[in-house]
Amino acid sequence: MPAPARVMEWWQGLRWSDDRGDTSIQMAIVFPFVLLATVAVVQASMWYFARQIALTAAREGASAARAYQAGPSDGAARAQDVLERTAGDSLRGYSVAAGSDGQRVRVQVSGTAMSMIPGVAGLQVTQSASGAVERWTTPGE
Repeated sequence: MPAPARVMEWWQGLRWSDDRGDTSIQMAIVFPFVLLATVAVVQASMWYFARQIALTAAREGASAARAYQAGPSDGAARAQDVLERTAGDSLRGYSVAAGSDGQRVRVQVSGTAMSMIPGVAGLQVTQSASGAVERWTTPGE
């Protein structure tokens, strides 16, 4: 029985000495995927943040346009003001469109989220908000 025990020790010693450098090779294979996943998470977070900025501006614009004796242009101006204060580099090339059919008003904000990858355009962001126009009514109408 001593012989198989020596063979086993020899095999384990050989195996460990042959494994030198395996970790470096494993990291070289795995690390690009880890880096890609990290950049994807950061890019998704930046898109979500830009989307929230656009939604906030659209809601503020719709709220201003819904007010008594206000119009869609008031809502567009309010949304533009909110974007100028909050968008920064997070939402680029933004535009505001507002319209009304007399009963409801709608404000739409569009733009491009900042990109983490140089030379690649960011993701498009479009958010809108709408609501009923405030007006005086008489009972029974």
